[in-house]
Amino acid sequence: MRHPHALALVALCLATSFTASAATPQASADALVADFVYGGLALTPVAATSAGYHVHGKLRLDGRWDDYSTAGIGRSSEFNHQLLRRLDDLKNAPLDGERQADLDIVRDNVNLNLLEFERIQNFRHNPTVYVELVGNGLYNPYVLEYAPLEARYQDVVARLQRLPALMLQARANLIDAPEIWNRVAREENDGNIELIDKTLRAAAPAATQAAYAKAAAPALKSLREFNDFLATTLAAKTSDWRIGKDNYQLKCNYVLHTGRTPAELLAAAAADLAATRAEMARLAAPRSVEEALAEVAAQHATPATYMDEVRKTLAEATAFVRQKDLLTLSAGSNLAVIDTPVFMRGIYGVGGFNPAPALEPQLGAFFWMTPIPADWPQARIDSKLREYNRFGLQQLTIHEAMPGHFVQAEYANRIEPRTRRVLRAIWGNGPYVEGWAVYTQQLMTEQGYLDDNPAMRFALLKQLLRGQANTILDIRLQTMGMSEQEALDLMIRQTYQEREEATAKYQRAQLSSCQLAMYYAGARGWNELREHYRQRHPQDYSLKAFHERALNEGAVPLPTLERLLQ
Repeated sequence: MRHPHALALVALCLATSFTASAATPQASADALVADFVYGGLALTPVAATSAGYHVHGKLRLDGRWDDYSTAGIGRSSEFNHQLLRRLDDLKNAPLDGERQADLDIVRDNVNLNLLEFERIQNFRHNPTVYVELVGNGLYNPYVLEYAPLEARYQDVVARLQRLPALMLQARANLIDAPEIWNRVAREENDGNIELIDKTLRAAAPAATQAAYAKAAAPALKSLREFNDFLATTLAAKTSDWRIGKDNYQLKCNYVLHTGRTPAELLAAAAADLAATRAEMARLAAPRSVEEALAEVAAQHATPATYMDEVRKTLAEATAFVRQKDLLTLSAGSNLAVIDTPVFMRGIYGVGGFNPAPALEPQLGAFFWMTPIPADWPQARIDSKLREYNRFGLQQLTIHEAMPGHFVQAEYANRIEPRTRRVLRAIWGNGPYVEGWAVYTQQLMTEQGYLDDNPAMRFALLKQLLRGQANTILDIRLQTMGMSEQEALDLMIRQTYQEREEATAKYQRAQLSSCQLAMYYAGARGWNELREHYRQRHPQDYSLKAFHERALNEGAVPLPTLERLLQ
């Protein structure tokens, strides 16, 4: 049996051998990126499965977990320190724009990893780190058809066999947790238990059922014991979920990479929020904004037709993108609209997009939509349906799928060479990704989607308000002591969100940092990019040309994309 730390050692040996063979700055840069990508995936087997990277050297990754032992964390930290030293050696090297872009992404992520290992240390405070790792590690081999089902179940069984050891690592690492992180972890872990005990068990091929049952019993026991640990031992050791001003500043430098400080983003978002509110008041007159929004909100699905409505909007948006020739779409589609996995509903209370593996794009992508629970009280159901009315669902579908995240990911999965594709797909810049999705919402409305229905314009402005508020929430909650009531007032009173939406967003803001600021920062960056590109191409400018050139680069930081589009 291979020692569990052999995974990290293989990655480090690979880095050494590549570096020794690099004779030029270009070769050194390529070797560094390859080491980061494949060595990094070897250190994170769950992410490797999602990326379609199944074997590293002679080591099969799909039956393994990320190593959260003290030694494993130390080796991962040293791996990133080695990469940082090599990045510094290449700081002034004469490299082409594409290689510089690759190194921009690597540097951001290496610095982010070290910030996590050495200062923020979510692995010591956030039990959802482990719970969501387990869910993804078991769910992806189930839904991603990278091998016959029986072979994939062998991977699932191997991970189940190793699951008790992972949960012991989690219990050894966790020293305290904010109450909200603890509660969400228990709720999501209930989803993991259901996934193992019901969903995966029911689908197990006959040849694997005995091995599955044998591995599932101790795995389930370890997850139930982990929930008991969270509810008793860790619940008595609470901590603050805010990461604080200094850590937030550092994290946003690496996560956002926009060239703007949090203070500058906050000021810009506040000014734009006021301008958007004024525009909504102008369009609503002589009615109030609330009255106009109530008319829009009244047009909604029922809980029974909610998912079908999403599929219908996807078809409508796809037809419009083709009609307007906004960019080239694939002839077919490998996108499936499915229920959000239970273990991910803490962070994806409404829905989300899960891209196809960068190395196996043919396996398909998923548009997750969180169904409305049957046991909700009617008032809560009504609030959700008003928020995600017909036009709200259109905006969501544009953002998550067409021509938002799904289309962007499809372009990213065509990038060559392969290592660059994986780098920009998995570790790409968040404002590029989320900004594109928000930008496409504006684009579709500009282009007259749904026959220029005024309700669509109103729904867009409400979405833009949400992005502006997201930035204000993220910065003020994490760094300025904003209270829950102040956050809810911002969302409900100033940006017209339903209480159900605002409550879910407040939870999300407690579970993440810097992510909510991506939408506004990214959309602002994409609009600036388009205008600069138009100015540089006065004779041959077209939306389609701009979109395809920008998407063909993949998720590089937006200042980097500006250089590449010169």
